Order: sequence, then C-alpha cells, then structure tokens
Amino acid sequence: MNVKTKLTDCLRPLLLGAVLLGTAAQAEVQSIDRVVAIVDNDVIMQSQLDDRLREVQNTIAKRGAALPPEHVLSQQVLERLIIENLQLQIGDRSGIRITDEELNQAIGTIAQRNNMSVEQFRAALAQDGLSFDDAREQVRREMIISRVRQRRVAERIQVTDQEVQNFLASDLGKMQLSEEFHLANILIPVPESSSPETIQAADKQATQIYQQLKQGADFAQLAISSSGSETALEGGDMGWRKAAQLPAPFDGMIGALSVGDVTEPMRTPGGFIIIKLLEKRGGGSQVKDEVHVRHILIKPSEIRSEAETERLVQRLYDRIMAGEDFAELAKAFSEDPGSALNGGDLNWIDPSSLVPEFQKVMANTASGEVSKPFKSPYGWHVLEVLGRRATDSSEEFRKQAALNALRNRKYDEELQAWLRQIRDEAYVEVKL
Repeated sequence: MNVKTKLTDCLRPLLLGAVLLGTAAQAEVQSIDRVVAIVDNDVIMQSQLDDRLREVQNTIAKRGAALPPEHVLSQQVLERLIIENLQLQIGDRSGIRITDEELNQAIGTIAQRNNMSVEQFRAALAQDGLSFDDAREQVRREMIISRVRQRRVAERIQVTDQEVQNFLASDLGKMQLSEEFHLANILIPVPESSSPETIQAADKQATQIYQQLKQGADFAQLAISSSGSETALEGGDMGWRKAAQLPAPFDGMIGALSVGDVTEPMRTPGGFIIIKLLEKRGGGSQVKDEVHVRHILIKPSEIRSEAETERLVQRLYDRIMAGEDFAELAKAFSEDPGSALNGGDLNWIDPSSLVPEFQKVMANTASGEVSKPFKSPYGWHVLEVLGRRATDSSEEFRKQAALNALRNRKYDEELQAWLRQIRDEAYVEVKL
C-alpha cells in the first residue's frame, strides 16, 4: 500500500488538488535556501517549493500522465502554496488552534482508514520515507485550513426552502436523488444476422442458466463460466446504475426487484441477458428504526469516585426492580440535564445517534424491560426500552439530500470566489 497516496486521500477532502506537504526530502540538508515569495506577513522558501514540486511530480508520474514543463508546473505549485499560506495566516489571526487531543484523534482516524493501528501507521510512514512528526504537522495544517473555510465560506451559505422544492421538482434533482442499483449480468451473446437455430440455441442456454440460478447456483460463477459480457471475469458485476441508465425493458422493471432477485432472460440486440440485483440505495422508501427509551445517568465526580458511582446506580436499579417508579427516580437522581426533568425520557430516538455502549445495551433490552447498570463515556446508566417502531422518512431524506446537494454546489462556487478574493487582496511578491 502506498501510504502517501492513502494519507493524501484522507487529508484533502476540501483542498484544491491533493498532494502531501513535505516529504523525506525535508530532512535533506539544504546547502542554499532563499525566499521565493513574500505572502503578507510570511514567506515561502525555495526548499518548500522544491519539496512540494517533487511530490506533485511523483503523483503525476504514478498516474501515468505526462509531466508539463517544469517551469509551468513550478508556477502552479507556487500559486497553491501561496493560497494555502494565506489561509493558514487567516487561521492564526482568527485564533484557530488544533489541540494535541484533536490531532491524535485525526491521526487515529487516518490510521483506521488505512486498516492500521497508529504504530503500524507510523512504521508504514517511515518505510515510505515520511516522518511521523511531519505527518502530524501536515494534518494540523489541513485541519486549520478546513476550519478557516468552515468559518469564512460554509457558514454563510444559505439555501431556501423554495430552492429545495425547485431542485426536487427539476429533472436534475430527480436524476440525482433517484434510486441506485448495484447490478450483475450474464449475457449469452447472439451475433448479428444469426440464424434462427443460433438464436434458439442461445435462448435455450439462457433459460437453462436461469433455471440453475433459481435452484441456488452461484451467479458470479455462472457469469465467469458462461457470460459473454465484458464484466464476466468480475462475476458479471456492473457496479452502481440508475434505472434511467439501463436499456429497455430493464429500466422499467428493475425497481420492482428485491435484493437478490434475478430477471428472466431478456432478448436485447446483443443477445439474451439475465440481471441480478445485488444492492440498492437512495431513492424510494427510507425506513429507519427508532426506539422509545428513558434512562438514568449518574456521573463520577471529584466528590464521588467511580466505585461509589457504580454502587449508586446499582441501588437505583434494585429500587426499580423492587417496584419504584422509574420516572420519579430519574427526576430525583439523573444527572442528564436534557432528560432528567422528563423522567429520563429521551423520546423516540435513532439508535445511530447514540454512543456505541448505549446502542448495544438498548439493542439487547426487550421492550418493557430495564437494563442492568452499564457504563458509557458519560458515566453509569440504567435504561428502560418503552417501545420500538419503523419510521418512513423518505420525504425528510429527499429534502435533506437536496439541501446537501445545493449546499455543496454553492460551497464549491463560494469557495473559489473566496480564494480569488483573498489572493487579490493579499500582498504577494514572487521572487522566482
């Protein structure tokens, strides 16, 4: 695994381009260094430009693309360094600071996305010629720039209800928010100008394959062994498609399939095709599970140790089991300010919005039952599940998806305008 590339993917979801700052070359001794640009109250050094230029050249080479002339690429890289430097200066003037705890969490997330522990990630960086300290500083800079953009760009973007409704009614909105299907296919090809006997033989073969599938045969294996499709060696996997992207008659029938279903063989210009629905997402009904739950939270403090907290919540649990009213005990003892006055009632809630410890206990507690005391990052709890339901949030989901799409579109436009603005307003003297 190329850790540089993976790290780049994790670090730059919001920045222009996406190459890492600094490499092992930063550790090389620079015999001569000089200022290549003055940017407001800061400078960019030749060594910084050389390091970044080398990174960009390596990235382009790995993609197999042709490199532009070095003087052209150097100007592009320097301009990017200037824009990043301006944003870092804005962050410094705004008092944006990244704590070590936040930085450690970010590093942990990046390591996790690379399927590594932090120590394994550190070792992989070293193997790729990157120091762990340099990587931490890169992440810190990226986080500062992200927060600057959040304050200066994202927070001033407004999307009206009318804009959402117009987007939902537009052809573009319907296309973007329509359901997507993960499909696989098996094609029994029929060449042009085939004889009736050839067509009949292909039809018979497709029917036999369909019957095998209905009896439980593995679709991917049959695709590899029998399909004439270009995706045959991938088990027929076609990836994600929208219904509008499929030829007739599949465009009209795919929405009625359940995951795992296969279509009967269909005659197309290219032959007989069987399609299997592997997954689907978006579009239609968005049903989510909700749980009606109440709880009592007891927190350790300077005057109450962890052990004393655990004993107190155990006594409350015993009192509930002995018949005392859960709500009255929550009002008297719970230290959750958001629910204590309501008898600990959290109302109907999406389990995914809760911490994993609470989710797990709640999932294993039947409706009408009270859990044994358990610990979460917030303290010690005892909970009661009052009910469960499935809620269709399709309309809410569509509106939120439309809002996100419009915000993202406006963000991209606003970001580019803002970057041009700060560049135009800054004092920049290039000394190349």
